[in-house]
Amino acid sequence: MIQIPWQELSSDALEGLIDAFVLREGTDYGEAAEHSPSLASKRLAVQQQLDTGVAVIVYHPDIESVDIRLASELVDL
Repeated sequence: MIQIPWQELSSDALEGLIDAFVLREGTDYGEAAEHSPSLASKRLAVQQQLDTGVAVIVYHPDIESVDIRLASELVDL
């Protein structure tokens, strides 16, 4: 895996990556669905995690895929 600084992405690419990440979350809020976080608040939370280094963008060359991961999960980068 190769870490990609989020600042090197275009704003459109970063927005698309964040959207893909939060939309595939797959969380079932059940009865609390009406109180689930909005898409905008999820986007903001991910951007804040990227800003602070809690989350990072990684490229997987073997499968040619980009993902957002927690930095704490990536001890070998």
